[in-house]
Amino acid sequence: MDMEQEIMQEEDNLLTLTDENGEETEFEYLDSVEYEGAEYLILTPTGEESGQVVILQVEPVDEETENYLALEDEALLNAVYAIFRERYKDVLTFED
Repeated sequence: MDMEQEIMQEEDNLLTLTDENGEETEFEYLDSVEYEGAEYLILTPTGEESGQVVILQVEPVDEETENYLALEDEALLNAVYAIFRERYKDVLTFED
């Protein structure tokens, strides 16, 4: 599943992203991580799915526009998530 998403609005660490089907989902921005020359956003959905973590790769389109791609590579997901966990190990509680 290669999901392209774009920011619709940004207020106080909240992002509303629209997927390729036109469906909007609101996320809370947690952090961004640089890994192997690429940038990844660490987000958590607001509402019922709160507490889950979503990692999206930032794909610049031009100077003002970015797409956000869902990751399918499990090793890449784990590597980016490990950086995030290490960064916030003294601040957040993680479930294994």
